[in-house]
Amino acid sequence: MPLIQVKVFKDELNQDQSADLIQKITTAVTEVTSEKLRDVTWVVIEEINNGQWGVGGVPLSLDDVKKIMTG
Repeated sequence: MPLIQVKVFKDELNQDQSADLIQKITTAVTEVTSEKLRDVTWVVIEEINNGQWGVGGVPLSLDDVKKIMTG
């Protein structure tokens, strides 16, 4: 049974985005493995607070992610 964990910043995704992500990840897993695994594929989205996630020794926030996304 596949278990996929996705970590995002708190409030980065709304409920519709989370549902869409779960559906698409599940589909990707079944396309690579077997459709029979759809009902037993778990996707867990964990929210991380600002400042509790860092890259290169620097803590990041949701605002930093938004800046990266807008270029």
